[in-house]
Amino acid sequence: MRVSEELIAGIRSALPGLELSENEPMSAHCSFRIGGPARLMCCPASAAEAAALLELLEGSGAPFELMGNGTNLLVPDEGLDRVVVRMGDAMSETELLGDGRIRAGAGVTLAKLAVFAANSGLSGLEFAHGIPGSLGGAVFMNAGAYGGEMKDVLEEAEYAAADGTVVSVPASELGLSYRHSAFEGTKRLVTSATVRLSPKEPEEIRARMRELMEKRRASQPLDMPSAGSTFKRPAGGFAAALIDEAGLKGFAVGGAQVSEKHAGFVVNRGGASFEDVMRLMEHIQKTVYDRSGIMLEPEVRILKD
Repeated sequence: MRVSEELIAGIRSALPGLELSENEPMSAHCSFRIGGPARLMCCPASAAEAAALLELLEGSGAPFELMGNGTNLLVPDEGLDRVVVRMGDAMSETELLGDGRIRAGAGVTLAKLAVFAANSGLSGLEFAHGIPGSLGGAVFMNAGAYGGEMKDVLEEAEYAAADGTVVSVPASELGLSYRHSAFEGTKRLVTSATVRLSPKEPEEIRARMRELMEKRRASQPLDMPSAGSTFKRPAGGFAAALIDEAGLKGFAVGGAQVSEKHAGFVVNRGGASFEDVMRLMEHIQKTVYDRSGIMLEPEVRILKD
């Protein structure tokens, strides 16, 4: 079953307060600035509303996609005949729990959460300040940078399940490893998370955040649309180094290009299509494999109907 008018009417009737929009352009919600319209986008305002929505969608048999801030997604130009459930500003509340703990909604950006922690004199999220994704997405993929990752600070995650329940689970049960969690491949939507941090002087924390941000600006193409690191780090090496050594820095297919600043990033240099990016990624994989015998695995999530 695809997304029918009857389903949309049913969602409006069952959840009258739910924020939703039809034929919402995904390019406006993805950092690649690529992607046609999602047939329906829904933005729950609470974990209970998210759970009720997932239960309704699961019962209908309609396809649906869960997303955070859209910073690692590649969406087809023709769009998605699916319901996209997005964690946004309505799910971005942040609160201090005491004993170095912060609870925050899945929609808050890591940058805002890191600043909140710094202002509260709590250290541990400095690595996350420059990561453009949301907290929910960061838990989903165990995001990390500069030697830190979510599993270092995550204490507990709350999620909405397709059976209509809201569940809290300790981080120790989430199978957190390099760019992976137990949420992958499931219909469980992270709705909030609790992190445990360490006391430190706020200015000392801010200084470290500024230092890491300067490293990012100096080495990454932050001025161009991208989905961050295009490929995962292979065992015993780095994707960017392998791509650079293969002579692909600056190589382009249509509007998609291997960044001239950082070979680990594929950027949209203007007007890039979904196919441009796909063809470029496939060329990178083949060229690197032919040269090194290493098959690079995408870190970008590629959505297709």
